[in-house]
Amino acid sequence: MNRTEPRATLPTAVLAAVLTALAITLPLPPAGAETLRATQDRWPTFRGDGGLSGVSPASLPSRLTLRWRFKTGSPIKSSPVAGDGRVVVGSSSGELFGLELATGKRLWKYSAGVAVEAPPLLDGAAVYVGTLGGSLLRLDAATGKRRWELKTGGQIMGSANVFRQGAAGPATVLVGSYDGTLYAVNAENGRQLWEYRTENFINGAPAVVGNLAVFGGCDALLHIVSVLDGRQVAAVETGAYIPGSAAVAGGRAFVGNYGDRLLAVRLDTAKIVWEYRNDRAGGAFFSSPAVSSKEVVIGGRDGRLHCVDASSGKLRWTYEAGGQIDSSPVIAGDAVLFGTGEGRLTLLALADGKERWSYDIGEPVTSSPAVAGGLVIVGCDDGVLYAFGE
Repeated sequence: MNRTEPRATLPTAVLAAVLTALAITLPLPPAGAETLRATQDRWPTFRGDGGLSGVSPASLPSRLTLRWRFKTGSPIKSSPVAGDGRVVVGSSSGELFGLELATGKRLWKYSAGVAVEAPPLLDGAAVYVGTLGGSLLRLDAATGKRRWELKTGGQIMGSANVFRQGAAGPATVLVGSYDGTLYAVNAENGRQLWEYRTENFINGAPAVVGNLAVFGGCDALLHIVSVLDGRQVAAVETGAYIPGSAAVAGGRAFVGNYGDRLLAVRLDTAKIVWEYRNDRAGGAFFSSPAVSSKEVVIGGRDGRLHCVDASSGKLRWTYEAGGQIDSSPVIAGDAVLFGTGEGRLTLLALADGKERWSYDIGEPVTSSPAVAGGLVIVGCDDGVLYAFGE
């Protein structure tokens, strides 16, 4: 087991040498590296893919209709994931549910014994999920039966992610904990492979691209770590703690922080390319961004959804939602979808932020939507999982 302590940010020349030594090529993943991908019928992570881009390949209709509801009996902070005809979601009562995607019919229930606010991760026949008790669990996706449990030293708030070398290669599960550690775990048996220590809590999920894991935390650093051995490649100072997850696309990481800033960081140089500053007081970003080829969209605690140009960081539009937006938006086709603290699920045109559709749930929505099988699935503080479609 390796224990890796954080170090100062590496200079550009040193960083390039480290990348070469680790055989990491950016921005394109190295040959054989496999990460999760969203499809029309699969949304395996709470941001859709291994890079946590928050982008669905599906196109949404201009208006959605409620198709089914499932009552868990306690608030849903966890974000649902979907694949192979199933939906999996956690609840504050400590139960995880496997449901039929098309109908919302319960297939199984697993009692973790402590609240589950982290989004699950769905990887083939396996479900990985963290609990507020500090456990990382592997469950059988078809039955909900527990396969193994790994204990960490703090609660787990963020989703796990997975890395494998080649489609048939062994899988490594990555998860951050409030003990300030990123853990790498053998997916088959739950044995710890290495750990990487930071100086504070890790709230979000690690994005995986190529042989790199990219994540932030309450130490205000964006960490770039080799998945192969847990060595630090770089750490980028962002100026304030990072409550959410970074999205990685096109060789850049995009991340919001508590200091009202959204930043774009080049992975090959570990340099900040641009910063977008929320001009309204109390505009911290707890939401994780969604990143298309042209736009970055993120929710703010100032009650607005912000859309900026992906290449320059210049503001394109904002949308006044009222209550704070901790729910992470999803880009699907020419639209963006998100939940609000005032209890609304809202669909906007990506081009100009004009509202197309909105549904009043009535209780805060901090869960992030999943898009799969022609449905939009989202949890709510009222303890209900909602599915919308045409």
